[in-house]
Amino acid sequence: MVGAGNRGHHAYGPYALEHPDRIRFVAVAEPHDERRRRFAAAHQIPPERQFVGWEEMLDRGRLAQVLFNCTQDTMHVASTVPALELGYRVMLEKPMADTLQGCIAIARAARRTGAVVEVGHVLRYTDFYTSVHRIVCSGALGQVVNAWQAENVSYWHMAHSFVRGNWRRGVPMILAKCCHDLDLLQWNLGPSLRISSHGSLVHFRPQRAPEGATLRCTDGCPAEPECPYSAPRRYLTDYTGWPVNVISEEMSLDARRMALERGPYGRCVFRCDNDVVDHQVVTMDLASGGAAVLVMHGHSHREERTLRYDGTRATLRGRFFKEGQSEIEVHDHVTNRVSRLEPRAGHDAHGGGDTGLMDALVRSVRAPEASMQNSVMEALESHLMSFAAEEARLTGATVELEPYRQMVVEDGA
Repeated sequence: MVGAGNRGHHAYGPYALEHPDRIRFVAVAEPHDERRRRFAAAHQIPPERQFVGWEEMLDRGRLAQVLFNCTQDTMHVASTVPALELGYRVMLEKPMADTLQGCIAIARAARRTGAVVEVGHVLRYTDFYTSVHRIVCSGALGQVVNAWQAENVSYWHMAHSFVRGNWRRGVPMILAKCCHDLDLLQWNLGPSLRISSHGSLVHFRPQRAPEGATLRCTDGCPAEPECPYSAPRRYLTDYTGWPVNVISEEMSLDARRMALERGPYGRCVFRCDNDVVDHQVVTMDLASGGAAVLVMHGHSHREERTLRYDGTRATLRGRFFKEGQSEIEVHDHVTNRVSRLEPRAGHDAHGGGDTGLMDALVRSVRAPEASMQNSVMEALESHLMSFAAEEARLTGATVELEPYRQMVVEDGA
């Protein structure tokens, strides 16, 4: 495990504890002392296999079959490429990298070394999206002429991750949050020819701050009691799961209060250094002849993804909840019947996707013929779409995707 933070410790680590007969973590690299000790203690990793940095770990050669790379996005290229050269199979947390050239470098390294890279597109492994894919591939919808997907990010998730948190600036929101959604679109409907996009940062700006708003929610802000983004209301309750467990290593009320007074998560959402959009629309011309639209925004009352695929024989409508019951409806144009499915809801942070990915990873390591659902080149496609969408948003132009794909094979790579 390289990077024993939220995803490493809380998403992938528990699977090994629940299934010690399938997978075991034997080394950890993590610069944060408490996180490193916590992960090592949970997985009984000896001191000689505990490393402050990934460089020190890789200097020891290959210590296992698989390396989980859960470092920050900016560190993915530097830590993944040498791991592939050592012969590691890498489970790489999404997005692949924070730059277009970084994503391409990882794909080229995988191709050059022959090593396997699995990108953490965990939604492919949920019962909901597996069901959608099966229905589309069955031909029940006919040719999909119009597709619409929405990533409805809740107002509190937007504030936590993309205004106050680690993904507030630098990396395009459409990459950091929606490479999942673009991956699902190309998985279900095939490649896109061209992309256009519009979006901006509307709400989380200094000029939108309430009168008298202080720099922190804990500074006696007069607007805090009625503010939807009140940090004390979000983080100082009896609940200590995600995202509360991100703000402090210790979960006592006093520790969390101190974290709000000193750390990033107590800042006024209108006075942060964020620059990513809070809404964006991406329009795609599909190679199959249809069109697709992805809507992303950070002002939803709850976390949910919604979709509608209109085909020549039927319409599919769906709502995916990370927690609670998801639903799929197929409206048949011939019979006018409505078929309804209620996909199983998993118990992890991605509605069963984290567990599903781990199950598939274990199977593919034990039996290479049982390959993962997407190759690194297929995973790269959604990242190319993300960067093309950001170019389109910034320039107002319609962007062709083929030149992006050609970058991957330049210089004979």
